[in-house]
Amino acid sequence: MIDTLRKPFFIIALVLMILTVLAEVGSVFYFHAVAKEGGLDSPPGLGISYLAILDGLVLFTILLIGAPLLITDRVHGRIQGIMTFIVALLTLLGAIAMIFSALALLLLMVSLLFAIPFGTIVYMAEYADFDKTAASVALSMVMTLKLGFAVFLVLAHQRFLENKGLILIILTSFLATIVLTFLHKIVPGFLVSITDDIGAIIIALLAAIWAIFYLIGSIPAIVKALRLDKAPT
Repeated sequence: MIDTLRKPFFIIALVLMILTVLAEVGSVFYFHAVAKEGGLDSPPGLGISYLAILDGLVLFTILLIGAPLLITDRVHGRIQGIMTFIVALLTLLGAIAMIFSALALLLLMVSLLFAIPFGTIVYMAEYADFDKTAASVALSMVMTLKLGFAVFLVLAHQRFLENKGLILIILTSFLATIVLTFLHKIVPGFLVSITDDIGAIIIALLAAIWAIFYLIGSIPAIVKALRLDKAPT
């Protein structure tokens, strides 16, 4: 398939996914800047930045698919399994840490909210001013980039539609973005920090599940590479 790949479209798809991950990571710095302007010590909002760990797996998959454009098939076959194992393991560990971090924040916010009156006052001061407008703009931009990525990926080669694993993780990425957008809109503004945190936990769980899937899938490739190394020349 790599020989018939429409390289310009593939490169555009790759760039769009890189921009998606950068936008998600950059949301952290934006919300910190907003928090400082509002006099907050720690800004609410984990959901958008948590999308980066899931989309990072999508980006890694695309880089893995495009690697034969730069390296030989022999080298690609030898490193594919070990690279997938390392990235998946790091993603799994990162996702687990992120889940616990988001759970701790969720418990804190809920405890403060129901600790009337003083806890509620602290919650309202620290977490009630979630910038729904900025988050909506960021999520719209992320979704637009993802849609562009998907379109150009198909234009690069229609056989990508036959790759069930790739399609499923891309659909998972879209679903995570839609769920987070929904969670931002279903509650009053002062509760969005809580639903955003719930969304972050869901996203990290999805990333952990996919990381496990990648870990398991990398084992046959590693075994095959080891057999090739031991095979007589």
